Amino acid sequence: MAVYRTVMVGTDGSGSSYSAVEAAARLAAVCEGELVVVCAYVPMRGRELATAQDRLGAEAYQVVGSAPAEDTLRTAADRARAQGAGNVRTIAVEDEPVAALVRTARECSADLLVVGNRGLRSLAGRLLGSVPADIARKAGLDVLIVHTT
Repeated sequence: MAVYRTVMVGTDGSGSSYSAVEAAARLAAVCEGELVVVCAYVPMRGRELATAQDRLGAEAYQVVGSAPAEDTLRTAADRARAQGAGNVRTIAVEDEPVAALVRTARECSADLLVVGNRGLRSLAGRLLGSVPADIARKAGLDVLIVHTT
């Protein structure tokens, strides 16, 4: 079995993605490797941003830019450490999920990319493709798709 020095996992803040983070954290702990947790985001713009700012007022900073992704990453890092991961790094990436994860895996020299299986069994996933399936095709490194749904 290969020893994974850098394990990367993607999260979007969903329960399913946090399950993938926990699985990746357990694996990184066993391998005594680094865990890189990545959250891709696309910032709000135009009417969507204006509506959020109107409704949230002074609290609008919470949904602007990378703030939601950073909140997700803090939660994910806490959950990863609770699973025994000792070396956890978080990265927020402005891009669509598949492109962000594949590019960041290369930049971090990840040995393994972990994603949850959400979307693999849905009709939309079968017709349009899903994040896990697209990553498995495009990553160019070992991919572990964990059962999270």
